[in-house]
Amino acid sequence: MCGIVGYVGDEEALPILLQKLNLLTYRGYDSAGIAVSHNGNFYVEKAQGKVGQLEQLIDYSIASGVVGLGHTRWATHGEPSRLNAHPHLDCSGRIALVHNGIVENFLSLRTQLEAEGHTFRSETDTEVLVHLVEKYYDGNVTKAVQLALQQVEGALAIVVLHKDEEDRLVAAKMDTPPLIIGLGRGENHVASDIPALLHYTNKVYVMEDGEVATITKNDVLITNFREAVQPRIYERRVMVIDWPPEVAQKGGYPHYMLKEIHEQPDTIEDTLRGRLLEDGHTDIPDLHVLPEEIRAVQRMTFVACGTAYHACLVAKHLFETVLRIPVQVDVGSEFRYRQPIIGPDEWVVAISQSGETADTIASMREGREQHAKVLAITNVVGSSVARLADGVIFTRAGPEIAVASTKAFVGQLIGVYLLLLHMAQFRPHAHADELQAMAGELPRLAGLVQRLLEDQAGVQDIAGRIAQQPACFFIGRNLDEPIALEGSLKLKEISYIQSQGYAAGELKHGTLALLEEGIPVICLATQPNVYDKMLSNVQEVMARRAWTIGLVPEGDTGSQHLMDDVLTVPRTHPWLSPVLAAVQVQLLAYHCANALERDIDQPRNLAKSVTVE
Repeated sequence: MCGIVGYVGDEEALPILLQKLNLLTYRGYDSAGIAVSHNGNFYVEKAQGKVGQLEQLIDYSIASGVVGLGHTRWATHGEPSRLNAHPHLDCSGRIALVHNGIVENFLSLRTQLEAEGHTFRSETDTEVLVHLVEKYYDGNVTKAVQLALQQVEGALAIVVLHKDEEDRLVAAKMDTPPLIIGLGRGENHVASDIPALLHYTNKVYVMEDGEVATITKNDVLITNFREAVQPRIYERRVMVIDWPPEVAQKGGYPHYMLKEIHEQPDTIEDTLRGRLLEDGHTDIPDLHVLPEEIRAVQRMTFVACGTAYHACLVAKHLFETVLRIPVQVDVGSEFRYRQPIIGPDEWVVAISQSGETADTIASMREGREQHAKVLAITNVVGSSVARLADGVIFTRAGPEIAVASTKAFVGQLIGVYLLLLHMAQFRPHAHADELQAMAGELPRLAGLVQRLLEDQAGVQDIAGRIAQQPACFFIGRNLDEPIALEGSLKLKEISYIQSQGYAAGELKHGTLALLEEGIPVICLATQPNVYDKMLSNVQEVMARRAWTIGLVPEGDTGSQHLMDDVLTVPRTHPWLSPVLAAVQVQLLAYHCANALERDIDQPRNLAKSVTVE
């Protein structure tokens, strides 16, 4: 959610902080601020709104210093305002702090600190943190941060700067929010996400739960706040990130989302590369699953949030159909609280783009506590999800900047196919020919997506007309249902049109009451086994004089007399059609939002990485 940046070195900190803040704006935010320190003096500026508004307020003639921190805020406690924006200062004005996450016991802490004489200026939970650091400060800011965090309950990442120790930043992490330290020469960096660092370094530390890092221009010392009395120094492995800096730029596209839609052929090829063998078998070293474990698994639970949840639904259809393993799909925010029953021969499989989604991580921990094997499909090496899992399939989508997920979702689907093929090698099943056919089509899939992207005139025309409507529906059956849900989510989150996705057979159980003349209904019909049933549902829509828009394979003739308009996808194995259908509904949502002149990459009220409940 919120974005954190920091710098300590020999260069002027301000331009570096602002550039990194601009590189984090894709995360979604409503205010921004910076603090730099020079010769014991702070320069602090904050603004409600975008980073550009912050830049207009800065007095560049006095905003000097070679150490500083910055922040983009997505409001949780307290409305978006300049007062509630970060950084927050202590009573003395000597300590500046930025924070991502949530302090669950902030009310009791605030009451206690106010009773001790501390004065609060904001409505945020963050401000208790800076006053706690002030309370424990005795000349050592690292120790003060360690002692302060021992009083805190919640999930958070913070960076702290003290006027009296302006040769250093102190960064700390508790639980889920990511915090990355970038290692340079004569300088070091901090950020919430890797893209903000790539212009300066590709060598990073990914901070772990409980860690406190003391960062100077020449060194990084990592301790643990739970060991404040006798802290040990932890040696951490340096990760080298192989993403070039330009991947976080638009590359000539008007929006990151459109750029990322066009990067999906590369995502498919990269995620398959080296893992799908010529005979249809797989080689996935990071999965760490033994054949005997695959043969022994009795049930699988897929957990995710948002778009990733729809990838889980695709997995449920395929794994139950092919492997005959019972599959349960849960939203992470529900799974963690419903006291799930998980057996020792069950797997919990988490799917997450960022690898930092709080509810998904909590679900994985629940599975681990009940002795299940925990696997993950994620895009970010070194993320919390990746580190917590027993085995991982990395999707290799690269940085995804737009809030609305596109290429990461397609990468997740490819990860599902790879896991299915891998497990099928070691379990008896009756679908050898179908699996071989699907595996044979997988290498062609990137080319089929590319072909789909080369002609967008039809989808752009339909999207422009949908943009004039107050509501929209997506319906599908079998493997089309998850993509109907995903298409609806994409449309509502970037166009703000009221949209609903349904299993087509559920229309008659209430939803038909909402259909009126001219209301668009996107009817996905790519699955042969339910094709005739789907056409029957389309007739129900026609009878209400709604606007039917078919999404069918090329060459389909059965739907022509039922659909007012038709969008097609290249023909492939039906089990792979969700990938092609997903690209088409992404384009539909994008062109609709573009016609409405929405803020496509940063839709209102949304954030890229949801690191709090």
